[in-house]
Amino acid sequence: MRVLAVGGSGYLGKLVLPMLAQQHTLRILDLHAPSDPNWEYIAGSVADFDALARAVEGVDVLLYMAMGEKEFATISSVTSNFDVSVKGVYLALYAAYQAGISHAVYTSSMSVYAGNLIDRFFPDEELTPDATHFYGLSKRFGEEVGRNATRTWGMSVNALRLCFPTPDEEWLATTRAGTPTLATAASDVAEALLAALAYRASFQTFMISGDYEQKVLNMAKARRLLGWEPQARPRE
Repeated sequence: MRVLAVGGSGYLGKLVLPMLAQQHTLRILDLHAPSDPNWEYIAGSVADFDALARAVEGVDVLLYMAMGEKEFATISSVTSNFDVSVKGVYLALYAAYQAGISHAVYTSSMSVYAGNLIDRFFPDEELTPDATHFYGLSKRFGEEVGRNATRTWGMSVNALRLCFPTPDEEWLATTRAGTPTLATAASDVAEALLAALAYRASFQTFMISGDYEQKVLNMAKARRLLGWEPQARPRE
């Protein structure tokens, strides 16, 4: 497929897009050029509808992976995260809809839930998101924008609630058997994205985590519908 990766030059894109590029043709919309100069690149902001409209021309599916500023102590970060995770998601989905694209994947976060996640158990994706911090709140709203796109425009949208995507070697170096982890190896995140790009059924949320023992998250839905579960295991 021809995939438009919005925000594909960021941290997550650098981790997973090389693996996605082995199966799909990529086009990147970002303020910065992608890590691979061979990928088609359109310079633009998620707040620029004209740039989004140009970027969706001729692609098959939208992958929205843009992220706001991570310096959480500033008002600039508040503005950035709502601009990227709410307004930007809406504009990108609307541009995709107008271009005849019927499917999208949105990289959400388990931060849609409040508190220290590892101290809770998440039985399924139907547990109501309750984050109040602006980052998790903006991700919650972004999911609702995706749900609205399925109801209003008949699209299918998969929202992946990611947990600390981590380079494989770093994951292997820091994860210990018997110690619960939420961090997810980059290869597992990439496989989840590949599965989500292929699966189409209205609006769906999926918990995606490196919690291979499922001590914190029950990821049965991802296994059942996407055929996905984390494969990375700590070294002996």
